[in-house]
Amino acid sequence: MAGLSLMRLLILLVSASILGGCAPPEPYRIGFLGGISGRYADLGIGGRNGAALAIEMRNAAGGINGRKIELVVEDDKQDSDVAKQAVSRLIARKVDAIIGPMTSQIAIDSVPLINAARMVMVSPTVTTPALSKLDDHFLRVIAPTTDYARKNANHHFSRQGYRRIAAVYDLRNRAYSESWLADYQATFVALGGTLIRSEPYVSGDETDFTRLAERLLEERPDAVLVIANSVDAAMLAQQLRKRDPLIHITAAEWAATERLTELGGKAVEGMAIAQFLDRNSRHPAYVAFRNAYVDRFELEPGFAGITGFDAANVVLDALAVMKDGQTLKQAILERGAFPGAQSEICFDATGDATRETFMTVIRDGAFVRLD
Repeated sequence: MAGLSLMRLLILLVSASILGGCAPPEPYRIGFLGGISGRYADLGIGGRNGAALAIEMRNAAGGINGRKIELVVEDDKQDSDVAKQAVSRLIARKVDAIIGPMTSQIAIDSVPLINAARMVMVSPTVTTPALSKLDDHFLRVIAPTTDYARKNANHHFSRQGYRRIAAVYDLRNRAYSESWLADYQATFVALGGTLIRSEPYVSGDETDFTRLAERLLEERPDAVLVIANSVDAAMLAQQLRKRDPLIHITAAEWAATERLTELGGKAVEGMAIAQFLDRNSRHPAYVAFRNAYVDRFELEPGFAGITGFDAANVVLDALAVMKDGQTLKQAILERGAFPGAQSEICFDATGDATRETFMTVIRDGAFVRLD
């Protein structure tokens, strides 16, 4: 009996070994951090969907060296404490990288955690210059705010003839909004313009857009500059138009999502905004991406969708070629240039990227490229 039991035990051990050898390898796990609820949700949902699409397409093509990829999503709710807890959970789950966050303030709050864990974070949309030229684990696939702010200022002064600007900016994303306004003001004033008013506010359900519009129009500016999310920009534009139907309104690229035109309607017609997404591009890679995104989510991708897709593909491409003993950060920076869905993404030695920017204007509810 003892011999028989030993034989059965050996058979079980051999069977387990064989079955274990046939088990699929552990998947790569990619974290996503973004605000997918609340007033900032259009950015987070677009970024998450873009990353999910990239991963689904990679899995359909066999994964990375035979390993599947999983997306682990965390909602930061545009709240510092919530974001830090979410990053800590992703680190604890030992994800291979984090895509996100989608706003500059959350990035500022998160970077110390990912640096301590030596965890690569690749943001689709963060532009604050406070994270530029740092040897850290934070990378991004678009240029910092300076590019967009300067382009807007030059266009407003030289092409549209604005001389007196009143600005409003959201303090819930102050790492972005304050630096954007500072870069804009420096360029606009150097050209000969004047920032006659700057109104900070905190985005939320209790924001009084009626009173905010009244203050911005008090000194009769040539135009009102809005540095805010798409929901707030649309609501403020409506209040501005009620008080002055002819007032020129412009915005930072943060507002330039499909939700701006959907909620703003006629109030946002004519807004000129510098950005990096050409929605009318016929570039084959962009057309293929957009068609796949619309088929999958029944939504337009917007800039958050395309940059979420690009950021995820940067990580996936780097994981596929990473050498033994090489970190993911090293793999990304060594390669340097990656194909994007619309334009090439080029990283410098510290993980900052360059990308083409251009002016757009809202016409008949659509963003139309000007140059």
